[in-house]
Amino acid sequence: MDVATPEPAPTLEPDVVGPARHVWRIFLLTAVAAVFLHWTLRHSEARLRDGLRSIESARQIDAGAWRDGLVRGMDHPLHPLGIVAMHRLIGVEGPEWWERAAVALGFASVVLLVIPVYLLTRDLFGDRAAWLGVVLFVVNPVVGSVVVNVLSESTFLLFWTWGLWASARFLREGGFFWLPLAVGFGGLAYLGRPEGLLLPAAAVATLALLPLHPVTRINWPRWWRAIAFLAVGSLVLAGPYMAAKGKLATRPGLARALGLEAHSPAVALERETPLASGQTVFETYRLASVQMLEAVNANVPLSVLALAVLGLAAARSSRAPARTWLFLGVLSATSAAALIRLHATAGYCSPRNALVPGMILTLIAAHGLAWLMDHLSFDGRLLGAPGERLRPGPAVWAGAVALGILLPRFHGAAVSTPGPFNVYWDAGIWLSNRAPEEGGVLDLTDWSLYFSRREGATFAQIHDAAADPKLRWIVALKSQTEGASTYAPTLRELTGGLPPVVLVPESPQPGQVQIQIFDRLAAARIAREKVETPPRR
Repeated sequence: MDVATPEPAPTLEPDVVGPARHVWRIFLLTAVAAVFLHWTLRHSEARLRDGLRSIESARQIDAGAWRDGLVRGMDHPLHPLGIVAMHRLIGVEGPEWWERAAVALGFASVVLLVIPVYLLTRDLFGDRAAWLGVVLFVVNPVVGSVVVNVLSESTFLLFWTWGLWASARFLREGGFFWLPLAVGFGGLAYLGRPEGLLLPAAAVATLALLPLHPVTRINWPRWWRAIAFLAVGSLVLAGPYMAAKGKLATRPGLARALGLEAHSPAVALERETPLASGQTVFETYRLASVQMLEAVNANVPLSVLALAVLGLAAARSSRAPARTWLFLGVLSATSAAALIRLHATAGYCSPRNALVPGMILTLIAAHGLAWLMDHLSFDGRLLGAPGERLRPGPAVWAGAVALGILLPRFHGAAVSTPGPFNVYWDAGIWLSNRAPEEGGVLDLTDWSLYFSRREGATFAQIHDAAADPKLRWIVALKSQTEGASTYAPTLRELTGGLPPVVLVPESPQPGQVQIQIFDRLAAARIAREKVETPPRR
C-alpha cells in the first residue's frame, strides 16, 4: 500500500555496521542508561506530587475497584496498570513498596526506551547518529526527573517513541505494515497520557499536506485509505476509553488548552504564579511563549540546540525524505502551540511537558553532531604527521561528547541520598507518631502523609483545610513556604508567620529537599499571648 512514489534518496555511504553490531550497541546503551538512572536516583530527590495519583489509582485497581482506578481518576490507565504489574512482581505490601514499584516501572521504561530511540534515529540519520541520539536524550535531566518523581511520562515516552518510529518508517517506505503499528502504539501512548493522540493527528496532517509537496507523487486511492486508517483506527482504539470517561480530555489542563473548559481562575492552585489583574490577551500569550521556550530549553540546552541547527542545515545528507521532515515539523509546531496554549489557559508549562519537542530537537542534534564528526579533521602537523589530515576516532568523539555536553548536565547534582523519597519517609514517620487526638494534618507535599499511613488533608484541599478548627500540623517543602505561589497567602495565614517546629533534614546539603512542619496550636497560643499582654509604657 504505497501512498506515494519514493523520493530520490540522498547519496549516502552504505552502513558498515551489521545487525549483530547493532544488537551489541543497544545492549551497551541500555547498560549505560541503567547506570545513569541509578546514579540519578542516588543523587536526586522527588519534588512533585503528581506521581502519587498514579500510585493511588494502582492501589484501587489492585484492590478490585477497577472503575475507580481506571475511569474515575484524573490520570490515564496505562501507568497505574504498569505499577500494579510491577508491584505484584515485588509481592510486598506497604506504601513504601508501592512507591518502589512505581520507581522500578519508570526505571525499566526509560531503559527500554533506548531501543526505539536508537531505531528511530538510525532510520532518520544513520548509524553514527543512532548511538549519539540515545546518549543525548537519555542523559536529559528532565528524563531522569520523570523516573525520580514516578511520573507517567516514562511509560508514555516508551510507546510514543515506538509509534513515532513506525510513523517515520511508513512515511519513508509507504508500506501498509507500518500503519497498524503507528496506530497501535499511538493508542497505547494515549492510554498513558492524553497527548498521545497528537501522534496520529500529526501523521494525518502530514498526509493532508503531502499534495502540496512538488516532489511527492501521490497515489490518490491509497492516500485516502491511509488517512482513513489513521483516523478510524485511532478512534477505535481510543474511543472506548473516551466513552467510559465521557469526555476527550481527562486532565483539566488539556481540556482548557482544547477549549473544552474555561480558563483557570487567577489564583488556581495549578497556576505557577497568580494571573495579574487586567492582563491583556497579548501579554498572556507573550508570557506563555517565553515559558514554552524555557521549558524546551530545559530539555535542549544551548549546546545541543546549536547542534540541532547544524543538523537542520545538513538535512540533505540525512536518510529522512522530505515528507518525514514535514512530519517532524508538524509534530514540533503542534507541540509548541499546545504548550503555549497550556500556559495561557491553565497557567503552567513545565519542562516535562516539553519532552516531545525536546526529543525531536535532540535527535536532530545527534544528526548535526554526526555530520560534524564526518567532516571535521585536524592538521596532522600538530601531531608530527606533515601533509596529512587526521580525523578523531569514535573513542575521542565519545570523550568530547561527555566533556562538552554531558558533564554540564550534572552540575549541582552532587547530593547523595538514600533514595528520592527518603525525606518524605522521615516526615511520615514523625507524623505517624502523632496521635490523631493531637490534631489534623495538612500535607502540601502529599508524600509525607502517604508514608505516615494516617488521614489528613492534601495539597488540593488547602483552602478547605484552612477552615478546619481541628487542623494543627502543616507540612510543606521549604520551596513552597518561600515561593510566590497562588496559595502562598493561605499558607502564611495558616503558619502564622512562625518558624517551623520540625525540619527534615535539619541541615540539608546544597540542592537537597527540606520539609518544614508547623504547629498551628503554638501559633494560636503566641497570638493570644500577644493580645492578652498589655504593651509596656
